[in-house]
Amino acid sequence: MLVVDSQVHIWGADTPERPWPKRAPPQRPIPLGADDLLREMNEAGVDRVIIVPPSWEGDRNDLGVAAAAAHPNRYAVMGRLDPQDPKSRGQLAMWRKQPGMLGLRFTFHIPELVMLLTEGHMDWVWGDAEKYGVPIYVLVPQPLVHLIDKVAHKYPGLKLTMDHLSIPSGKKDAEAFKDLDLLLAIAKRPNVAAKVSALPCYSTAKYPYTELHGHIRRAYDAFGPQRLFWGSDQSRSPIPYRQQVTMFTEEIPWLTANDKDWIMGRGVCEWLGWKI
Repeated sequence: MLVVDSQVHIWGADTPERPWPKRAPPQRPIPLGADDLLREMNEAGVDRVIIVPPSWEGDRNDLGVAAAAAHPNRYAVMGRLDPQDPKSRGQLAMWRKQPGMLGLRFTFHIPELVMLLTEGHMDWVWGDAEKYGVPIYVLVPQPLVHLIDKVAHKYPGLKLTMDHLSIPSGKKDAEAFKDLDLLLAIAKRPNVAAKVSALPCYSTAKYPYTELHGHIRRAYDAFGPQRLFWGSDQSRSPIPYRQQVTMFTEEIPWLTANDKDWIMGRGVCEWLGWKI
């Protein structure tokens, strides 16, 4: 079984030579680098990782692209782009020509980023991404999923993936999943997938997180195993990397071997076009 983590951040330090925009704090004080992550992957039995450059670094992809160029069989990238920057227009035609670049990732989880979605700044991106076959990861809280539903309907050729089941940041347990139906409703769009990623971050329970199985089952029933992608968001994980893997491969009894094959790696690779 190919094990592919659909989301891990790597980043560098905030320095005068490479300053951050002070948009948000990092998930942990010491940056996670590509070499450190590769060592953790080998220990945990993870074959591949899709690097998602974090929002706190700004809209830059240099470290992810460098990692994918150095380790093309282990790393790929869902990169960032500033939709308000005039220089961004026209880039999507050649976006996937960058080393390891599979698509784009946009975050609409804090007020200064939500306006990109609500004020029309993303309109040209959706169209160009559909035109040039650039899939997009989307981080948006469940109450705003209806806005992405409209995008999916208008651009049926655009592949969209909903990060972390669209669970709002900072929520846990029943509060985290109370609006899950708002996310599940978008499963009716065949061009939308979802990531069952970072789920231990939204629970106060302990491994193996059997309390999450019901929520995972609802997502499974809505999207099916081919549109449901495992991921760790390892830099904020409350459990060891290996347990992020075994939580799905060993602890959910109703998942079949075929289900695990899709959810743990095959699905996201086929969805994003990362050759197996």
